[in-house]
Order: sequence, then C-alpha cells, then structure tokens
Amino acid sequence: MWTEQTLEHLQQMRLHGMVQALLTQQEQPDSASLSFEERLALLVDAEWSSRENHRLTRLLKAAHLKIPQACWEEVDYSHPRGLDKSLLRSFVTGQWMTAHHHILITGPTGVGKTYLTCALGNLACRLGHSAMYARTTRLLSELSMAKGDGTYTKLLAKLAKVEVLILDDFGQLPLTPLECHDLMEVIDDRNALHSTVVASQFPIDGWHQVMADPTLAEAILDRLVHNAYKIKLTGESMRKIQGLSPEKSNVEPE
Repeated sequence: MWTEQTLEHLQQMRLHGMVQALLTQQEQPDSASLSFEERLALLVDAEWSSRENHRLTRLLKAAHLKIPQACWEEVDYSHPRGLDKSLLRSFVTGQWMTAHHHILITGPTGVGKTYLTCALGNLACRLGHSAMYARTTRLLSELSMAKGDGTYTKLLAKLAKVEVLILDDFGQLPLTPLECHDLMEVIDDRNALHSTVVASQFPIDGWHQVMADPTLAEAILDRLVHNAYKIKLTGESMRKIQGLSPEKSNVEPE
C-alpha cells in the first residue's frame, strides 16, 4: 500500500514524529473529515514537537546539572533570603544569554545557590542554549589532568563553546597559581561570547583572596564582575527551614 511506502520513506528521512502522527491519524476516523492542509499541518506540528523534545533531552543530558529537576518557575520566594523577584523573573526571556551577561550568586551554605544555578541551566536548555554544570574544584582538576594526557586544548575548546557555563562552589578551596591560569584561560575564551554563572559562599569583594595570583585574579574578575547580574542570598539554610533530610536537601519545594 502507498501508506506503507510513505511510512518507510518518512522513517528513512528520520521524520519519526511525522510517522507517529500519521499512524495516529489512520486510527482516528475523524481525521478523514479534515482537509489535506489541516492533516499536513498536524503532521508538521508533530514532527516539530518531536524534534524540540529530543533537542531538549539532549541539551539537558549534556548539561550534567547537579539538580536535574531544578526549575526556574519553582524557585521558592516564600522564605526571606534576598531574592529580587522582578530581576529573577526577567531572566526567563533569555536576554541575558543573548547579551552574554554573567550571573554571580553569593551567600552562605544552604540558601539555595546550587538550585538557582541548575534552574538557570535548565532554563537555558529550554530556550535552546547549551549549558554545562561543574564544581569549580573538579573542573580545575580535570583541566590539570588534561594537560597530562594531551587533551587540554580540546577541553578548553569545549568549554569555550558552551553557551551557559555554571561554576559552582567557587572559592571552596583556594586556587593555586596554576589553577588561576587555567581559570583565566576558560574565562578569557568565553569573554563577550557566552554567559557564565558563578556561585560562591564568599562575597564578590573577597574573591581576590581565594586566588593565589593577584594579577590573574584581577584579570578574571575584570571579565566577570563588570558584565554581570549579582544575586546576594542571605538568611538561614533552606535545609533547616524546610526540615529536609540530607538525602533530600537537593530539592527546593515551594
């Protein structure tokens, strides 16, 4: 039958969403009452939705978010911790990404910094941008190891292409001069091209102190701070307020 040949051709062209929609139409008697244009529009919409869903799945998988379920629309505003609701809601448009602005989040342990960074990563993926989450110390360790196995340049190139790079727990351990150099390479490659999200327990004016090389520290901060939105969280730990057990402390329920 012509439908079998059509389905085969659609499969070969990898139009899987359209294939499923066509099979669904065949099973629905009411579809026969639709015009050719209406049925075609439904097939095209199904294919478009299928591709968008696959792209989102791929972007989220590549992002390696620490809290995959973090969602910008579910950020908890009910507890006082210095959140500017108007500012945060403006991020939904994604203009900060297209303008290559950074977002710097500071505050004590447990106030939700990691959740916010992952929610931003999730938002970026939903808007069609690539994202990548990394703890700063672990990323610097990977860069150090990459020098030994010859993949340093390749890793830098990969980081340079990510549209939203998330550096969590910045300053948790002091940065050595070599780590300052590696971080400078990452930040400089991304300067004016892509957005970086940084989360730290230390206030921004104390970031110099966690980097052993003052010159590189100045250069890194010059590229980050002057083109960034700054979110300063305060208050008690969300884990304490919500009474969550340690194994559930990576969620932020309303």
